[in-house]
Amino acid sequence: MAANSRPFKEAVYAELARLGKAMGNPRRMELLDLLSQGPKSVEALARETQQSLANVSQHLQTLLDARLVKFYKRGNYSVYQLADDRIMDLLLKVQELGEWLYRAIETERETWIQPLDSHMPLTADQLSVLMKDSDVVLIDVRPRDEYEFDHIPGAWSIPIEELEQTMAKLPKDKQIVAYCRGRYCLFAAEAVQILRRHGYRAVRVEQGVREWRRATSVSGGRIVR
Repeated sequence: MAANSRPFKEAVYAELARLGKAMGNPRRMELLDLLSQGPKSVEALARETQQSLANVSQHLQTLLDARLVKFYKRGNYSVYQLADDRIMDLLLKVQELGEWLYRAIETERETWIQPLDSHMPLTADQLSVLMKDSDVVLIDVRPRDEYEFDHIPGAWSIPIEELEQTMAKLPKDKQIVAYCRGRYCLFAAEAVQILRRHGYRAVRVEQGVREWRRATSVSGGRIVR
């Protein structure tokens, strides 16, 4: 007679459901996406997501309980990061699956990005080929702390809020390629709009450093152990 496996199955699926429950909230998904760019304090996450410190702390506690994030102390600040590089891989897979299942995601992207930059963006693979050309300058328009945590080799750090004040150092005889956090970030599209308005040849990369590393199999980023 076969053993009753129901208790075993219930125990296993209850544990797996913790993952879905923790990620099953739009605010927590956004927090995980931000943390995939590098470690951030609770205060920085609150500013980025325009939430209160109390709300962010509550969401982070849920993610911590599910072992999706961890934190360390930096003076009086608690700094959070992804618990493991595999969490980043999971996020990218969820985004890919979500876009395949739900057309509304792509519709929202087009609604926000098209007015800024209607030109065809580069893929991570195309960027890898283009970077072999000395007539290209790659700029990372994310916040500088994210650039310092990880960036595409050879990229210049020019945060989007500093671009108009510092663009004079960019050569006008070369093509400028901008990238940011990835497909759900508007910084690169905004950068291309600004650069073209000032007479630069500019194009954006649709993916960010995470996708580029996965496409090129180049390791990077540093999860603090």
